Amino acid sequence: MAAQAPGWAKLFLAEYRVDTFAQWPFNDGCLCTPEQMAKAGFIHCPGDNAPDVVQCFFCFKELEGWEPDDDPMEEHRKHSPSCVFLALQKDVADLKMHEFLKLQRERMKNYTKKLVMQKANDFGKYVSNVRSEINRLLK
Repeated sequence: MAAQAPGWAKLFLAEYRVDTFAQWPFNDGCLCTPEQMAKAGFIHCPGDNAPDVVQCFFCFKELEGWEPDDDPMEEHRKHSPSCVFLALQKDVADLKMHEFLKLQRERMKNYTKKLVMQKANDFGKYVSNVRSEINRLLK
């Protein structure tokens, strides 16, 4: 029996990214169909008040506010021009193991950077709250 690929590894294949768009608000007669979104590297990660939030599985850039005539690849390039996935010159299925591992290393760098930025933002909010509480107590 073949080993299952980890969840993150499946996201390198567009067919798995398409599966995340089950509740996508744009399907036919527009440029940002689930297939085009997945081809551009996006996965669908809707929120309660934002049904059209997507995130690049590779650079972790999040975008929302899609219009039917938005081109997913163009929008991705505009908002994340240094995404290595966009610069990929061949199909992921044709990558050699060392190429895939190099890509995964880049992806993990992006993921780590995103986590660090989130923690820094959370800490900044915490500091602001503590500062406000200190100021309130000093009055």
